[in-house]
Amino acid sequence: MTATVPANARSSLASFYDSVIGKKVVMAVTGLILFGFVVVHMLGNLQIYLGPQAINRYAELLRVSPGLLWGARLVLLGAVGLHILTALQLAKRKMDARPQGYQKYTPTTSSYASRTMLWSGPILAAFIVYHLLHLTVGSVHGDFREMQVYHNVVSGFRVIPVSIAYIVAMAALGIHMHHGVWSLFQSLGVAHPRYTPLLKKFAAAAAVVVVAGNISIPVSVMLGILK
Repeated sequence: MTATVPANARSSLASFYDSVIGKKVVMAVTGLILFGFVVVHMLGNLQIYLGPQAINRYAELLRVSPGLLWGARLVLLGAVGLHILTALQLAKRKMDARPQGYQKYTPTTSSYASRTMLWSGPILAAFIVYHLLHLTVGSVHGDFREMQVYHNVVSGFRVIPVSIAYIVAMAALGIHMHHGVWSLFQSLGVAHPRYTPLLKKFAAAAAVVVVAGNISIPVSVMLGILK
């Protein structure tokens, strides 16, 4: 017996997704998934400061259950793809609503982070592809060794342009998170004059912590702290 989704349910889901509110909810949910991954990923990466054995053991633990690992990867891949697709659709609707741009635009309520979401997003997408090829697959790494995470990170970040590119990408991530994290709460209905300032502070703090934690690794390699 196979379960099927009733036609009216599929129609309701399609209608919901086609609406602006529906797309913003999808952006919020996928953004929440990606935010959780970014935090967990940073905490895992910071184990490099505990030494080669700790970070290499962490990498081995991730591969204990291949099914679970690939399941998580597929969820993340789906979240990334849906996040990008929905963002492009919302941007197109905004452009269609105002095909003629402002002759002179002076922002009053929007932040720099919110105005650059469509720029920081593609930068992050390109960085994710490079990051996977660099430290996961190893195809663009000059001295990649399978399952030797400590060695791969240190030898990879000894290449100064790679470290600089990583730092720039993390800055883009911070800008993206600063606006995205608090706005996803608004899209999910957590909006109140009392809570919004706190959510904005939380988003800013989360962005700073994630960026500082991730940037500390290439900086430590370049300074010779990790060697």
